[in-house]
Amino acid sequence: MDYRALAEIGAAGMTLEKKRLEVAAMNLAHMNSSIAPGQAGYRPLQVVSQSFASRVGDSIGGLDPLSVGMRWTVVPREGAPREVRDPGHPHADANGFVRYPAVDQALEMLSAMSAMRAYEANMAVMGMAKAMVTRALELGAQR
Repeated sequence: MDYRALAEIGAAGMTLEKKRLEVAAMNLAHMNSSIAPGQAGYRPLQVVSQSFASRVGDSIGGLDPLSVGMRWTVVPREGAPREVRDPGHPHADANGFVRYPAVDQALEMLSAMSAMRAYEANMAVMGMAKAMVTRALELGAQR
């Protein structure tokens, strides 16, 4: 595998994990924003990703390297809004309930931590690819 492919794979993973972290932060930021009666309000989001690999041609020696990447989209997550009884709130309905987005704090924190760990792992892959190239250049210079 070409060393550039390792860097591309690591970069694609880092981009995906950055987006997952951004979406988790956005959901947490909107978690306690009330929804006025008759309004749609904030809908929690989620990142849906899919990896792909395709053959891109021949390289030296007749090998077929793979082009690997990620496709991702941000879509609304399904779920009914949380309802909290607070009759004095300006957004309370006739029964005294205030609606909030259906954000699960534990799930969002887990998603954020998972994204951070995966981002770090992709950084390590890119560091290893750089070390391999550096070592190969050092060995080549000794000849």
